[in-house]
Amino acid sequence: MDIDKLLADSSEETVATKETVSSEETAISPRTGKPIQKKYAPKKKGKPRGLGDVYKRQGNNWLKPENIAPGLEAGDNTKFLSVNMALMNMPDIDMENPLEVQQRLSDYFALYAQYDMKPTVVGMAIALNGHNRQWLYAVTHDVPGGGAGYKIALPPEVADVIKKAYFLLENLWENYMQSGKVNPVAGIFLGKNNYGYQDKTEYVLTPNQQNDNDYSADEIRERYIASDQQKRLSASNSDEDTSD
Repeated sequence: MDIDKLLADSSEETVATKETVSSEETAISPRTGKPIQKKYAPKKKGKPRGLGDVYKRQGNNWLKPENIAPGLEAGDNTKFLSVNMALMNMPDIDMENPLEVQQRLSDYFALYAQYDMKPTVVGMAIALNGHNRQWLYAVTHDVPGGGAGYKIALPPEVADVIKKAYFLLENLWENYMQSGKVNPVAGIFLGKNNYGYQDKTEYVLTPNQQNDNDYSADEIRERYIASDQQKRLSASNSDEDTSD
């Protein structure tokens, strides 16, 4: 066996293999006909990635319940729905009977206390025969309600009972805000929309002028007489200057 011949054949096969691999890996440019270097080769376009893919790569998924509603705990939806279903199923009462209105408001506060929830303005309005918060605001602030501009026709004793409960809600709102039991942004929003609180300063400018009603008849007469005398004096002075 010729060792030199075997080594020569092996080297030829190795060179041929390298050339084959090189030709397979090197792409030829159709425009220039030259091999395309890898650093200038166009990058392959992959599947577009959105924000969800970024969250997934980071180990997060925005579809998880804790990411959709971070403050929502198990059973919260059941609790909220139970309270609202109880409000919806409350039978109507005689809104002209202060005793029935007082009992309904007590039941309303007891319902929210039973589920350990903060009472709401809209919930109170719904408990009073399914009204909205605009109706409740009109009753408690003695302003016209509805499109006709008429005040809500309720007996004074009934309106007083509703006002007392409404002011109790405002007091609870202040307690929650001072104790940090409600989100400050949400608390400020509720205070402005439900209880009329404002965080702005208003300036009222009044002109410092007196009207004729601020003078007596004698003062007005003297004012006009003095003006007339001044006109006559000015006219006489101009005549003298002209004669000179």
